[in-house]
Amino acid sequence: MVFLIITLIISIPLVLFALSNEELVPLALWPTDYSIDVPLSIAILVALAIGFLLGAFVVWFSVLSHRLRARRAERKVRLLEAHVESLKARTGSTAALPPAA
Repeated sequence: MVFLIITLIISIPLVLFALSNEELVPLALWPTDYSIDVPLSIAILVALAIGFLLGAFVVWFSVLSHRLRARRAERKVRLLEAHVESLKARTGSTAALPPAA
């Protein structure tokens, strides 16, 4: 239900924007003579979508290094916990650690 409400809140202004900007604008590729006429609203919305996707890729790549470091840290923690357990088993003591100061 929340998703539907958020979708409506976002889509209603987009539809109103598209309906109010129906003028055709030429989009040309500079070094060539290729040109296409598209509605202004479509040109702007496509440019915004491309910018959003490029921004999402930048964020994804920046978070990737942190995720890899977290995985390495988790693996190291598991190895150290296994090492502690093996040391406890070798000494045969199940006594608790001394209280922290």
